[in-house]
Amino acid sequence: MNETDEIRGTAQGTAPVPLSVLDLVTVGAGHTATEALQTSVKISRLAESRGYHRYWVAEHHSMPGVASSSPAVILAHLAAHTTRIRLGSGGVMLPNHAPLVIAEQFGTLEAMAPGRVDLGLGRAPGTDGATAAALRRTERLHEGADDFPEQLAELIRFLDDSFPSGHPYARIHAVPGPIQSTSPGGVQSPHRPVIWLLGSSGFSARLAGTLGLPFAFAHHFSAQNTIPALDLYRESFRPSAVLDAPYALIGVSALATDDEQEARRQVLAAALNMVRLRTGRPGLVPTPEEAAAYEFSPMEQDFIASWNANVIHGTAGEVRAGLDDLQKRTGADELMLTSHAHTGDVRLRSYELIADAYGLPGA
Repeated sequence: MNETDEIRGTAQGTAPVPLSVLDLVTVGAGHTATEALQTSVKISRLAESRGYHRYWVAEHHSMPGVASSSPAVILAHLAAHTTRIRLGSGGVMLPNHAPLVIAEQFGTLEAMAPGRVDLGLGRAPGTDGATAAALRRTERLHEGADDFPEQLAELIRFLDDSFPSGHPYARIHAVPGPIQSTSPGGVQSPHRPVIWLLGSSGFSARLAGTLGLPFAFAHHFSAQNTIPALDLYRESFRPSAVLDAPYALIGVSALATDDEQEARRQVLAAALNMVRLRTGRPGLVPTPEEAAAYEFSPMEQDFIASWNANVIHGTAGEVRAGLDDLQKRTGADELMLTSHAHTGDVRLRSYELIADAYGLPGA
């Protein structure tokens, strides 16, 4: 299997394109991170059995309601509970980490789950400025984003063990990795983590196109930029050893429930959580009852209306129709669904209902 085969999925059932899952490991009020991580295992196993193509975990920090601060650790756990589905980061925020560390972590994951690891990379901090400074041990945060292309090139060289002779890092090797195949008696896996670039604007779209890499766009929180970014990616695309044609997925906030009213209740609770995050009061995902009783200010009501306009929610049929329309409008090659609700059972049920709506296998 070559790298292109590992990137491109196959649509299952009546879905227009492959469907995948983005997990933030959300924690609801009255629940623990342990319960949230147990839900992630359940969803990953459901996703695998029902024909979802890949399962990604996003890096976030200092947010009580999001327990995905360590994607590599979570992915190792999920690898132990799955056998086929692709696993990856959606994404690792590269400026927060030394490229060698990421190469070692994802080389280890590749050794655990050969041929099914994606390394999605972003250039945002995934948190506030103070937390980013604590992660990076520097106050000069702008340098991380500005240096992203150089950091990416360094990471690729560590993954491929391809620093030229004379380079300061030529004698440094990411292990597990290709150096093992050149050691006496060494046998190395033919696979290495597949690199994706993530973005919510045009910067990573253009870079992914120029390098001939697959691209993932965060439609779920930057919907106004989706079509311009995808157009830029396709216009900038240059064939590479990785891809001969563009391949773009978009992250989509979607929640299906057994009745429309329940979907509205859950979505309002998730939106209240976002209001608190955006106003510097991050917390656990509130209950639908708390959200129903909350008195939103006019400004908060405007934010809620804008935010929920990009959340596809309702019955399974309504969500299917919304996803079909979005794919048609954007031309996305893959839809990566992320669900936000107070409890894990609601999220698990949503992925099951969407699978049923498209007739995915394994019902």
